Amino acid sequence: AYKAASDTTMTELPQTHPIHLGLALNFSVFYYEILNSPDRACRLSKAAFDDAVAELDTLSEESYKDSTLIMQFLRDNLTLWTSDMQGDGEEQNKE
Repeated sequence: AYKAASDTTMTELPQTHPIHLGLALNFSVFYYEILNSPDRACRLSKAAFDDAVAELDTLSEESYKDSTLIMQFLRDNLTLWTSDMQGDGEEQNKE
């Protein structure tokens, strides 16, 4: 269901649309928390964030607050997850 929704938003909505960004946020959390796939979660979050940043000039006034808030969540998760992955790698190197 997430994949179908993601495919639809990729073709039907701008990269900065809150629904598109929210789906990317939820999908990345699903990858990280449920599927235990931090690499995929990070790739998805980074791609959604970078694509939205590249199109910030197309952001409408009515969705500005929602879109930028979700972008902040994507960036926060990406920062947290990459630091967790680096910490896990350091712990494995110590063992």
